[in-house]
Amino acid sequence: MSSTTPAMVPVIDFSNQNLKPGSPEWDLVKSQVREALGEYGCFEALFDPILELRKAVFAALQEAFDLPLQTKKLKTLASFTQLASELQKKILEMILESFGLEKYMDELIDSASYQLRVMKYEKPKPNDSTHALAAHCDSNTMSLLYQNEVNGLQIQSKDGEWINMKPSPNSFIVLIGESLSVWLNGRLPSPPHRVMMKGNEDRYSLGLFTRPRGGYIVKVPNELVDDNNPILFKPHDYEEFLKFYYSEITQAAVKSGGYIAKLKAYCSV
Repeated sequence: MSSTTPAMVPVIDFSNQNLKPGSPEWDLVKSQVREALGEYGCFEALFDPILELRKAVFAALQEAFDLPLQTKKLKTLASFTQLASELQKKILEMILESFGLEKYMDELIDSASYQLRVMKYEKPKPNDSTHALAAHCDSNTMSLLYQNEVNGLQIQSKDGEWINMKPSPNSFIVLIGESLSVWLNGRLPSPPHRVMMKGNEDRYSLGLFTRPRGGYIVKVPNELVDDNNPILFKPHDYEEFLKFYYSEITQAAVKSGGYIAKLKAYCSV
């Protein structure tokens, strides 16, 4: 049986102003990103610019669950989305470069859809289960998560151990989604993760989720397929996958604990 372990996922610093494509700083961070994602499918990204928004972001987030948001608060969340999307694009560019696939960058950006999701996990009531969010893999392309001071997110390692995530105030948790893992023909894993709550405080988090737009066919690049690396996943339209996922039959399987890796179950060869 798996249990919580003190192991930690890698922490990578994206705050350096000299972090530009082609620079030594870029190449160093790129190698760290590739290594971290290959082992864990995720990492903690230090990104100092987010600190200026932190207090305002969580003030807006708490208000969002109680009252209609004021225009000023909406602008704060828009600024957060802009910062997070800039970081996401840097990470995606590094991933593609590390595989020699940078020519696909414009295609993936142009076909991407972005969603900002705000989440509140209430403190557990007496005798309640500590499972606030069941174990699952994100089916999208990439997820950037930013939380308040209340921890609870856990990432499952390759050997089945659950790792407690304790991000600093100036960092995001970056997760590879199944869609990117599939596009890369399984070269990078999409990690199972969950939220476990304890204590007497509510947990707030924001997630920037990137996914393919409807009509875009997710297809493994030819560069990643050869005699030693046969194709593992069929081309598919992500919107068609969502229709499959939200069908009654699939939802019943999800509730029973099946389909943790939903997209791979849908499009595996």
